[in-house]
Amino acid sequence: MEAFIHNFLINLPTILLILVGVFSLFTLSKGADILVNQAVSLSIRWGVPKIIIGATIVSLGTTLPEASVSVLAAVNGNPDLALGNAVGSIIADTGLIIGLASLLGHLPLDKGTVDKQGRIQYLAGILLVLVSLPFLSAGPEGNISQAVGIIFLVLLAFYIYYSIKLAKETPAEDVSLDDIPENPEDKPLILQLNLLILGIALVILSSKILIPTVEIGATRVGIPQSIIAATLVAFGTSLPELITAVTAVRKGHGELAIGNIIGADILNVLFVVGGAAAATSGGLVVPSSFYKLQFPTMLIILFAFRYFSKKSSDINRKEGIFLLGMYVIYIVLNYTWI
Repeated sequence: MEAFIHNFLINLPTILLILVGVFSLFTLSKGADILVNQAVSLSIRWGVPKIIIGATIVSLGTTLPEASVSVLAAVNGNPDLALGNAVGSIIADTGLIIGLASLLGHLPLDKGTVDKQGRIQYLAGILLVLVSLPFLSAGPEGNISQAVGIIFLVLLAFYIYYSIKLAKETPAEDVSLDDIPENPEDKPLILQLNLLILGIALVILSSKILIPTVEIGATRVGIPQSIIAATLVAFGTSLPELITAVTAVRKGHGELAIGNIIGADILNVLFVVGGAAAATSGGLVVPSSFYKLQFPTMLIILFAFRYFSKKSSDINRKEGIFLLGMYVIYIVLNYTWI
């Protein structure tokens, strides 16, 4: 699909390319609006905290691009791309997106739920590093075996079960019906679910069109490929989570944004890495560079978020700037150190 979109866009005149980019931005924004509104409506309808909706339904939807890319990369003989996509997305989600969202609005934390989900988020990151250590593999490099991938998928099923159980045990926060355009009971449940799927689809498809559009446009005006790779391509894989988080914060639903990022980080380990490793008999080879930069950065950012979330009832701007700064340093080091 990506190749078809790229080949179609690269043959367009520049003026049409600009119009495609503008239209993609419009549909991306509308998709995010639909996604957030329906997620909040379902939260009210089911009496489930928004953070749980964000950590399960929304994050499953926005993580699908990473999962599909990683599984296909592993099957096509590019396991390092599969692993890099997952680890890079965790770093971008927790550093870039939470950092930016904290600068745009309030990011409140449901202490009890964030503590439970955040613990899984941090432990998932540690688990990923542990199974990647070279001493667990026969060769000099680390290897996430097919068996480990299957175990991750089993753990994914347990995580979804645990989240559903947690949702039943956790009382929903008080939410005014003024927070959404209409009473959720006015629409049939099946219609709300279909609108949620539509919102997720619009966000993902618009992202897949917007990023190559901007990339081709940047190339035409003479921006170097190295700069494009370091910014647009790395940024593009986390665009669905970013737009969803920004829209949620703008609408006053910061809990949904936090839940989406926590859930996406967990799914990047259990769903994306697990699915990619399970899909190939040789497993995922872990490049030595991951032990120098990717894994340490991932653990530092996850630890910082865990510390901030336990310390106070929200993520403030100073904490967001720290997370955002870590992401910027990570990007710079990727292209100057390794």
